Amino acid sequence: MSTNSRAGVLRQIPSSVWILGCVSLLMDVSSEMIHSLLPMFLMTSLGASAATIGIIEGVAEATAPIVKLFSGALSDYLHNRKWLAVTGYAMGALSKPLFAIAPTIGVVATARIVDRIGKGIRGAPRDALVADVTPSHLRGAAFGLRQSLDTVGAFLGPLLGVTVMLAWRDNFRLAFWLALIPGLLSVAVLALGIREPRREGERTRGNPIRWNSIKQLSRSYWWVVAVGASFSLARFSEAFIVLRAMKSGVPIALVPLVMVAMNVVYALSAYPFGKLADQMSHNRLLVAGLILLIASDVVLAHGVHWTVVVAGVVLWGLHMGMTQGLLAAMVAHTAPAQLRGTAFGFFNLLSGVVTVASSVIAGALWDRVGAAATFYAGAAFGMTTLLLLATAGRLRIAKH
Repeated sequence: MSTNSRAGVLRQIPSSVWILGCVSLLMDVSSEMIHSLLPMFLMTSLGASAATIGIIEGVAEATAPIVKLFSGALSDYLHNRKWLAVTGYAMGALSKPLFAIAPTIGVVATARIVDRIGKGIRGAPRDALVADVTPSHLRGAAFGLRQSLDTVGAFLGPLLGVTVMLAWRDNFRLAFWLALIPGLLSVAVLALGIREPRREGERTRGNPIRWNSIKQLSRSYWWVVAVGASFSLARFSEAFIVLRAMKSGVPIALVPLVMVAMNVVYALSAYPFGKLADQMSHNRLLVAGLILLIASDVVLAHGVHWTVVVAGVVLWGLHMGMTQGLLAAMVAHTAPAQLRGTAFGFFNLLSGVVTVASSVIAGALWDRVGAAATFYAGAAFGMTTLLLLATAGRLRIAKH
């Protein structure tokens, strides 16, 4: 497609989507500046095992989706998404000082959970807001753009973390304090930059998670939920990628660069693949993304040298760019407009519960069998998800 055509699509995407993308960018700078260093901080400074890190990551990452169910439903009930999102971003920002002062593993776990509760509060309302303001034929591109901007923050954060670690001799706590600044900026941009759109049915109000409402969610929607959960089983916490880089001999101060590499690929690929999702079969893109994830796991299983780890990380980032915005667009396409917040909430709830299992399994395998076993297990779960997608031949997921 020509450059002019690509520019034309970008111009059609509503300004609110661009603002939400910039808000996500700032918060991801804040969060990833911490998360790229946290596994090393836990292991080297507080003496945590890989299994402990897996449990913390699993519980923390599952907390957000559980909260998303209620925040998404609440945004449908209140007909207000913006201020729930502002609340969530504020919680995420204000959790950062807890990491900086944490004397024990328990305090770090608490901070991680508070941060993820904030993510849960903001996630479903924000995604529903993107769907609300975007025409259906542009939703793949809009979700891809928001994800791409989000991921720019996800590679700038680790890059800033590396800079702080090199300049101040592996000072984890200073990096955690500095992460507060972009977090607070994200709250200000969202509060001042977005106007809540009016939606049909604002004068009626009912419980969106009662049985009669849930029955309005179609079979196609629940298929998307099942596929998303299966993806979560195959894709455990990225903390294990950080630990894999440590094992490959990369100096501690430079380990976050592997996350920079992953997120550069993710950021560059999310919008083009999101735009492609508006024009081709969703199932084919999902299958391609799964093949990349399986390949990444196999490469990382053999990551005894940093160059091999980087290759696996690039494949991981490419699969994320191909699938994350796509899954969000599929939820938006298959859910009724008045239940979008609830639909994103259920989708993220099930995915998050499965994330607990995958991260705990990954940590246990790492400690008891070895790092390679963790990534081979991820590849095996990916193959299971491919089999699930293969059964979708008779079920055509509506794109619009």
